[in-house]
Amino acid sequence: MSQWKKVKLGELYEVHNGLSKGRKFFGKGFPFLSFTTVFNNFFLPDKLDSLVLSTEKEREACSIRRGDVFITRTSETMDELGMSCVALKDYPNATYNGFTKRLRPLNGKVVPEFIGYFLRSPQFRGKFMAFSTMTTRASLANDQLLSMEIELPDLDDQYKITDTLYSYDSLIENYQQQIKLLEEAAQRLYKEWFVDLHFPGYENTKIVDGVPEGWEFLQLIDCYIFQYGKILATKNLIKDGKYPVYGASKVIGYYNKANCFNPVVLIGSRGNAGYVHRTIEQYSYVTNNSFIVKPKRNHEFMGLPFIYESFLCMDFKSICTGAAQPQLTLSSLASMKYLLPDLSLIKNYCLKTQPSFDRISNIFMQLRLLTEARDRLLPKLMSGEIEV
Repeated sequence: MSQWKKVKLGELYEVHNGLSKGRKFFGKGFPFLSFTTVFNNFFLPDKLDSLVLSTEKEREACSIRRGDVFITRTSETMDELGMSCVALKDYPNATYNGFTKRLRPLNGKVVPEFIGYFLRSPQFRGKFMAFSTMTTRASLANDQLLSMEIELPDLDDQYKITDTLYSYDSLIENYQQQIKLLEEAAQRLYKEWFVDLHFPGYENTKIVDGVPEGWEFLQLIDCYIFQYGKILATKNLIKDGKYPVYGASKVIGYYNKANCFNPVVLIGSRGNAGYVHRTIEQYSYVTNNSFIVKPKRNHEFMGLPFIYESFLCMDFKSICTGAAQPQLTLSSLASMKYLLPDLSLIKNYCLKTQPSFDRISNIFMQLRLLTEARDRLLPKLMSGEIEV
């Protein structure tokens, strides 16, 4: 194994800030790399789904090429600052958001896949937070970023380390694809029955006031109880805790106590407000950044598959309040209408889709174990503790 050499980021990259535009420019136009995509991924996805109306000059200044590194430059909290995402190909006509910085390679001394893993390692994350500043928001200046010192092996060892980690990511991607296909099948059936109204027996069902007979519009809060999760400080998370802890959109850590004792549907209440997700495990802990959704006693026949799919079709984000920190409130939820289908149809849908949901849960558990194994290996490879 080669000696790891110290080098400053400024010797490897030049830095550039991203594109900042008003809300009216988004939703159409050219591909756009969002803050959320950078935050949630080691590497850019094959396709950028967000769009922005950008000029030719903006697309030239804020272009995306293979090897470019994108780092979140500001955040509400220190631990969310400096999350990185690396481009593994060119993205013609694409631009990136103004809440990230782009590091563009000056030379060929770094393998893009290697730096993608390295910048997500605990060693670099800790160093990054030590360099950053915290006032009302966490932030990092360009000169601070470029002055940061990292250690690199030679190119051959960078490729070897990358191959080891990529073998894990290939399996992870395979599991994710299986989950996607199962979820899409459940969504297609929901759309066919409850949106397009091609449910079993629809040919012989009367339409009354625009909806099938036996269906009715109710207030959302007449059907469900929305309960905030419980406050849990980040410092109290336990690395090897028994139960997963769910935040506004995903598992954020582990804890030795649970406050949910069955799989449930969740809606982000702040931060990623309006985001619909669900717990996978029998026991879990949900923080106050999400609402726990439970059917009311007179609607207990509504199973998790139906609740989850029906909520995915609802635009909760449109009723969120607050610009800097969006929030979903109980009063906002109280304003929403909900179309409740016929009981027998709901039961039939849950009967058909529950096996797929069970399969998804099993794959998720395997996926989480595999991801944790990769994350345990990552710092050991990136520190040279394990040779390849």
